[in-house]
Amino acid sequence: MKKLIGVICMLLLVSTAAFAQTRSRTARAKATPKKTSAQANAEARTDGATRVAEQIKNLTRFVYLLGGVAKGIEQVDEAARRNEASPAALDQNNKNKATVKTSLENVRVGLDQLEISFRSTPELEQYYLKLAGSAAGAATAEDQAAAGHFDQAGRTLLGVVNRLTDVLLAMR
Repeated sequence: MKKLIGVICMLLLVSTAAFAQTRSRTARAKATPKKTSAQANAEARTDGATRVAEQIKNLTRFVYLLGGVAKGIEQVDEAARRNEASPAALDQNNKNKATVKTSLENVRVGLDQLEISFRSTPELEQYYLKLAGSAAGAATAEDQAAAGHFDQAGRTLLGVVNRLTDVLLAMR
């Protein structure tokens, strides 16, 4: 008898739980709100500022590393003038020079792309005038490195970093 009452109670509980949910729950697709022009402008500016900041980080890291490499290149070049450099040191020095020149070319290309992006994005055009010339500065540094003036190339890149920082400040 106790078992029968227990089974009936269980059936009542199960049946009431089944009927308690009267409507089915389905996931509805939420409508994505349309962006206003102010939101699009703010997003474009944030994206542009982020790319400028990335260039600043990359350039400062590069200039820091270039300082040590340039010093080493100068020392080996001086030893070579005195005929005191080993062939292995001269070979490594030439590889370092080629690496610096390739890196400077990559810096220039990155800055070219950044300038093009700012010039072709309506929300960023107003900042393009401050940015313009950054790639030219990198090209000058590239020419200086090709002429063997690595220290001067680093100083020129510091001017490019200053220009990029001014752009970032204008975008706040």
